Amino acid sequence: MTPAALRLDLRSLSWIAVFAVILVAWAAMFMMARMSGIDVWGRPVGMNMMPMTQFGALFGMWAIMMAAMMLPTMVPTLSTYERLMVSADGTRAGWFGVLLGYSVAWAVFAAVIAAVQAALIAAGWVNDLGALTSRLLTAALLIAVGAFQFSRTKAVCHGRCHAPMTFFLGRWRAGFGGGLDMGLRMGGFCTLCCWGFMALGFAAGTMSLLWMGAATLFMVLEKLPAIGHRLIKPAGVILIVAGCGAAAMSIL
Repeated sequence: MTPAALRLDLRSLSWIAVFAVILVAWAAMFMMARMSGIDVWGRPVGMNMMPMTQFGALFGMWAIMMAAMMLPTMVPTLSTYERLMVSADGTRAGWFGVLLGYSVAWAVFAAVIAAVQAALIAAGWVNDLGALTSRLLTAALLIAVGAFQFSRTKAVCHGRCHAPMTFFLGRWRAGFGGGLDMGLRMGGFCTLCCWGFMALGFAAGTMSLLWMGAATLFMVLEKLPAIGHRLIKPAGVILIVAGCGAAAMSIL
């Protein structure tokens, strides 16, 4: 096999592996929802509901959820790195380093949000379905996430995720170690950019496949170069209006 053919095979296998992980993660979430007695809306069906309330189970759920929801948003970043494998000294090992670093950053976030959920369940603020027990709390969450869309932090972090080429050129390091470092940094920016849409699971129910699908689609669109920057503030307005509506319903 020629070196060019070998590189092509490695590229194909690398992308197949990424999309296979995404598909397996979504299948696992579907099976977890069915085994927990929850439908695609996050509502209980039947009498055999098996809620997850302990940190270990919650961390496993969130880790799988991160793979299902966040790996699709990383496709533009990985594609950008591949272009630098041609025009710069990027390598396939560096590509995997970026992927690993990004995944580690989101795994840390999964641990944090799992701990938060376990604490909220213990306090009675979140029910066994992973949803907030108060409309006022739901309203506050919607408004907080909506307001974050207008913040400087959101703008800075989205800028890094939205323009991975600029990020790579500004912090370029070759090899697996360099890719890992850049992946960790990119994952950190992505976590700060998208944490709110992950937290919105507490409004819909963290096992709601419908919420997972809608949030994934929006986060993918938000990172597309042509339209991503145009979606941030309109989404913020929609969330704030929804939060005010939820607050009004809780008072009436």
